[in-house]
Amino acid sequence: MITAVKEAMGGEPEGEEALDHFQVGSYSPYLFFSSDEWSRFRADTPLTLTLDEVHRLRSIDDPIDLAEVKRIYLSLSRLLSSHVESSQLLFQQRNRFLSTNVTKTPFIIGVAGSVAVGKSTTARVLKELLARWPSSPKVDLVTTDGFLYPNATLVRENRLNRKGFPESYDTGALLRFLSAIKAGQQNVKAPRYSHLTYDVLPNEHMIIDRPDILIFEGINVLQSRDLPRDGKIVPMVSDFFDFSIYIDADESLIHRWYVKRFMKLRQTAFRDPNSYFHRYATISEEEALVIAEDLWANINLKNLRENILPTRPRADLILRKGENHLVEQVALRKL
Repeated sequence: MITAVKEAMGGEPEGEEALDHFQVGSYSPYLFFSSDEWSRFRADTPLTLTLDEVHRLRSIDDPIDLAEVKRIYLSLSRLLSSHVESSQLLFQQRNRFLSTNVTKTPFIIGVAGSVAVGKSTTARVLKELLARWPSSPKVDLVTTDGFLYPNATLVRENRLNRKGFPESYDTGALLRFLSAIKAGQQNVKAPRYSHLTYDVLPNEHMIIDRPDILIFEGINVLQSRDLPRDGKIVPMVSDFFDFSIYIDADESLIHRWYVKRFMKLRQTAFRDPNSYFHRYATISEEEALVIAEDLWANINLKNLRENILPTRPRADLILRKGENHLVEQVALRKL
């Protein structure tokens, strides 16, 4: 059933190519599945989304359709359901062990990956699927964009060209937010971000009030931190996650998707006079292409290589996309 697994005492993978870049000799911590193999795990999980809903949820140039939802996301929804149920059972057992009667805190799912790889679509589709489980859990979605420092701060500190890099985020605010969520606090504020103005919206927040499940999406959510020599507690964002997902693809494909998206945005969102990138809608296509390539090479590619890709091995599940922007292989961390 598994075409690309190397067990410690086993032989070579059967079938075609394995995800060799995830392997560590014969001791990979992951099980590898083709998309067709993965699709079988959906069992009788019902499809609760319509085609129109999928079209509404997907990002620009993302070709996800109902077939992809059935093939990949229904199995993932079923897997996450088992993790949530197991977490709830363990919590009840710990309550009995400690003779306490505290309330279960939200199950947090982290979604990471490069720009233009499809994180937002994955997060939105998962949110809708999970909210439609028979138990009707309350599911919220928060992105890390709102936790970026305002542009004025980044300009003052000469870091605007490092936007999206770890140092451009208010890590303290991120950790305080997740701490409050995990503590079961009511009405926790998450800052809002505008992709139109390319900036944090001052004094605007969304309220997260004790969801059953929180999906937390962002390029650097699996980022680690330097550890102190004195052994003091230094929390990382991923410390608050109960399950983590990394959306992956070849660098060359992400490059192509990024440039294609940039050029398409010139014909859509960038045409809005209020858009931070409106100036790119008025230049020639040749000039825009040069700018897109420069932004990719000097910002997004550097961030991918230095900060995002190195976090991939920390994920519980890796969705590997192919040429057509659809998931071709799935890597699931062994228990």
